Amino acid sequence: MLQAAFSELVSTYSGKMELKNRLWDEITEAYQAKGRYYHTLAHLENLHMHLSAMKDHINNWQAVLFTMFYHDFVYSPTRSDNEAKSAACAVDRMKELMVPDKLIDSCRAQILATKAHEYSPDEDTNYFTDADLSVLGQDTETYTTYCQNVRKEYSLFPDLIYKPGRRKVLKHFLSMPRIYKTDFAYQRWEQTARLNLQMELNNL
Repeated sequence: MLQAAFSELVSTYSGKMELKNRLWDEITEAYQAKGRYYHTLAHLENLHMHLSAMKDHINNWQAVLFTMFYHDFVYSPTRSDNEAKSAACAVDRMKELMVPDKLIDSCRAQILATKAHEYSPDEDTNYFTDADLSVLGQDTETYTTYCQNVRKEYSLFPDLIYKPGRRKVLKHFLSMPRIYKTDFAYQRWEQTARLNLQMELNNL
């Protein structure tokens, strides 16, 4: 499903099969890289599912799809510039596809917004960041698996370092007036997300 969605998206701008295949191979290689346990193709599949449910509310579907495919293109637990590097890669690939500058700018801004997940004046950005955080509002088993996979990605760090950092992240989300910025996501996931986050915080 993901490959078909990417192929359809890219075909809007280029009929070059070689380019399409190269870009897709890049994406699969990035999201299947060693050390990734949560930021994987499965994460993209879940995102695509949730975003598809939101599609009627999204103004620029193609921009959001490009954001989805490239938002975690670069990911390293030891770096703080993953979003900036992912956005730069997205811009390069979209320029190669001759995507219009306005759409490129939207995608870049949306990827950068995933660093803080704060409210944006652009509603498409809010739908994307809400979908990106959808895992927080899932059932206990799904959330627990997510926590375990995040810990695996940070396995380089001992608990002495990981736990304080994780607590800070959890408290950040819990301190938000609303974790989810759109009514669509807020009504579906907010209450469960807060219960999950508090559960993890209590267990750390």
